[in-house]
Amino acid sequence: MADQIITDAQSRMKKAEEALKRELGTIRAGRANASILNRVTVDYYGAQTPLNQVASITIPEPRVLMVTPYDKSALEDIEKGILESDVGITPANDGTALRLVIPQLTEERRKEIAKQVKATAEQGKVAVRNVRRDAMDSVKKGHKNGDYTDDDLHNLEDQVQKATDKAIKGVDAIAADKEKEVLTD
Repeated sequence: MADQIITDAQSRMKKAEEALKRELGTIRAGRANASILNRVTVDYYGAQTPLNQVASITIPEPRVLMVTPYDKSALEDIEKGILESDVGITPANDGTALRLVIPQLTEERRKEIAKQVKATAEQGKVAVRNVRRDAMDSVKKGHKNGDYTDDDLHNLEDQVQKATDKAIKGVDAIAADKEKEVLTD
């Protein structure tokens, strides 16, 4: 029971880190990254379909994304989907594919994005702390029910805290990497 609480908490903390990585992957950093198009959906024959299911996304140059539809008739729908999304890049349509040129970021914009990265990382830390709180509540509930002795309670609380500290360090490292990517060219 006690091991299950710790294992569950560690698993949920790891998922919070992975969610942070996915979220930070969608933030534009001044170079081409196909994951910035992950949230784009396209009206494909009446159904909202993720862009990566209707087109291939390649990076022919460091600052260029090339979106090539599998079905050429969907090109205009894909262009419309990109324009309606929050990507903030206008695609260039050459009749067979779309080119998205990632603009050079200004220093001011880089600092704004770095703040956004920090805010997103803070949300990740909050998620980790929520998992910690849930695990601590479970441990205290087990102690109250007589499942654990006082020594077991302290040991389990220490294990939960160590797992939390490790997850927070992981979140900080992920955020620092993304911030470095944003602030350098």
